[in-house]
Amino acid sequence: MENIEHTTVSTNGINMHVASIGTGPVVLFLHGFPELWYSWRHQLLYLSSRGYRAVAPDLRGYGDTDVPPSVTSYTAFHIVGDLVGLLDKLGIEQVFLVGHDWGAIIAWYFCMLRPDRIKALVNTSVAFYPRNPAMNPVNGFRALFGDDYYICRFQEPGEVEEGFAQIDIAKLVKRFFGSSSSKPPCIPKDIRYRDLPDPPELPLWLSEEDVNYYATKFNQKGFTGGLNYYRCLNLSWELAAPWTGAQIKVPVKFIVGDLDSTYHIPGIKEYIHNGGFKKDVPLLQEVVVMEGVAHFLNQEKPEEVGEHIYNFINKF
Repeated sequence: MENIEHTTVSTNGINMHVASIGTGPVVLFLHGFPELWYSWRHQLLYLSSRGYRAVAPDLRGYGDTDVPPSVTSYTAFHIVGDLVGLLDKLGIEQVFLVGHDWGAIIAWYFCMLRPDRIKALVNTSVAFYPRNPAMNPVNGFRALFGDDYYICRFQEPGEVEEGFAQIDIAKLVKRFFGSSSSKPPCIPKDIRYRDLPDPPELPLWLSEEDVNYYATKFNQKGFTGGLNYYRCLNLSWELAAPWTGAQIKVPVKFIVGDLDSTYHIPGIKEYIHNGGFKKDVPLLQEVVVMEGVAHFLNQEKPEEVGEHIYNFINKF
C-alpha cells in the first residue's frame, strides 16, 4: 500500500485526488457509494503487479477530491467530464475501465458518451439500464419499491445527512459494508438513526483500519457529495434523451454477486440472462455471477475479482 502514489489533478473545474501504482496499459477504477478510491486498494496492487498502471480517483464529491456546492453539479455528464479531463491531463488516450455501484453507472455513461477513450470495460454490480423515455428513474424505483426505497429517500437535500449526523460515522460505515441482504434497501421515514442497534461483527474482509480510513474521510467531507449523485439521477436521465436507444459499443465483462440487492431488482435477472442485456451491449463477452457474494464484491473477494479483471483485459 505504501507504494501507491497520491496526486491531485485539476480537471473540469475541480481538483481530483488520484491514487495510482504501476506502469503499463492503464486501468481506470471507478468507486461507488459510500466509498473512495480505497475500495479498489486490492485490485490496484493486483493489476500493478501484472504489468498494468492502475489508477483510482476519489470521484467528485468524495474523499480528497473537491465537493462542488450545487446539487446539480453531480450529473453523470459532470463525472464523465471529470474523467475525460483526468485522462487528458495524464496524457492517456485510452483505458481499460472498471466500475462498481455508482462507478458502474458512470462507466456505462462513459462508454456511451466517449467509447473512443475505452479499450474494454469490466463492470460490476449494476447492469446497464436502457433509458426509458416514458419514466424517470426515481419514479421507476418508487413504482417498484415505494417511497421508503433508499434512492427515493435520498432525494431531499439535507434530510438524510441530518439522520446520518445522529450516528457515529464509523458505526455507519460498518452498517453500510456489513449488510449482505439481497432485499431492497429501505429507510422508513420515522427511522431514528441514533436508535439503530450496533452493527454485527465486521465481515472478515473488512478491518477496523479500513473502517477508520472511510470514517476519517467521510467525517471530513460528509456524505452530501455522494448523495447528490442520487439527486441528479433524474437530471442525468433528462440530459441523456439524445442517447435513448444507444448501445454500449465496447467489449464488456459483467460481474455480480448472487446476494447483491441489485441482482434481485424485479426483471434484472431475466434482462441479464435472456438476451436483453446482450442486445443493448452487443460486445458483451462474459457474465459472471459470483455465488454467495454480496454487493461489495471487489472487497469481499479481492483476489477473485482481480483475476476476473486481469483475465479479461489481458485479451486486448
